[in-house]
Amino acid sequence: MKLETIAIHSGNSVDPVNKAVIQPITLSTTFERPDNMGEGFLYTRAANPNRQSLENLLAQLEGGEDACAFSSGNAAGLTVFQALEPGSHVILPDDMYHGLRNAVLQVLNGVLEVTLADMTNLREVELAIRDNTRLIWIETPSNPLLKVTDIEAICAIATTNNILVGCDNTFATPVLQRPFELGADIVMHSSTKYLSGHSDVLGGALICKKKSDLWNRIRSIQELAGAVPSPFDCYMIVRGAKTLPYRMRGHVENGLKLAEYLHDHPQIEQVFYPGLKDHPGYGTAQKQMSGPGGMMSFLVKSGEADARKLVKLVKVFTNATSLGGVESLMEHRASAEGPDTKTPKNLIRVSVGLENIDDLITDLDQAFTRL
Repeated sequence: MKLETIAIHSGNSVDPVNKAVIQPITLSTTFERPDNMGEGFLYTRAANPNRQSLENLLAQLEGGEDACAFSSGNAAGLTVFQALEPGSHVILPDDMYHGLRNAVLQVLNGVLEVTLADMTNLREVELAIRDNTRLIWIETPSNPLLKVTDIEAICAIATTNNILVGCDNTFATPVLQRPFELGADIVMHSSTKYLSGHSDVLGGALICKKKSDLWNRIRSIQELAGAVPSPFDCYMIVRGAKTLPYRMRGHVENGLKLAEYLHDHPQIEQVFYPGLKDHPGYGTAQKQMSGPGGMMSFLVKSGEADARKLVKLVKVFTNATSLGGVESLMEHRASAEGPDTKTPKNLIRVSVGLENIDDLITDLDQAFTRL
């Protein structure tokens, strides 16, 4: 099946009792024990009909063998690192979602060895590899600088050195980027974002290309630690994902037009968007993505004070954290990340929604004239 069909049908199961076309929400925390304990459902922390449907959908969307759904993107990402043997060395991007970076550095401090590297510099990645390196983590496009990592090239380095590769595919989604086809072993999503698409549910996901001992540990941590989404959360993500392929087309269309507007604006110092030809990762993005997505960031030429002011002057955009919803959001990113941020102080991150692009540009026009 094509992606549009998978998105609509793979997370759904017709109710065998009343034949409801849309799978109902199974809120029960416990289930009558089957004669064979290895069959059916037992306890909802271990498995639930709605989570099973969501995980089936996630695996098919990414083209993987299995999937685990979690209560947040951070819970999903951190589980990969928890599943590694203590003392393992991991390589993380120098530009990545600060929440997951801090979770690895703080929660697993003393458990794992960590090196931050510029994933766009293949030589730097190669030099970071140690004898105990077990995982290279990719986030592409990255958050918030929209760096584009050559997934295939990193995977080739990893394969040569018998290292696994995990890829955070949140910004691109399986609609725009296919990490497994480029050699990745594990794909992660914050399903809070584009997968659910309506800013009303928190969730995370891991998908494996092939089941392995590491994947079995990930599945075990999911069940034992219990950071799982509720049946209602699973239902909402499945519901939102039905329109994912069509929504992404709108995000890309609006993203390209807005990036071009900002690129030519006299009050903008620089725009970070992989759909612009002067973006350093433009060629890589053209090779491995079917579209540049709906995320971008830009530097306000007049500095931090005006960047902070700009996000308060917009009326159609909302000054808020998060991304991937139908509504357009923008924020002063450094202040959202906190005192340890490496993000430029005059940077604004934008999640381009599905409003009419003329309204978005008009909104920015009125905000810029008031700086």
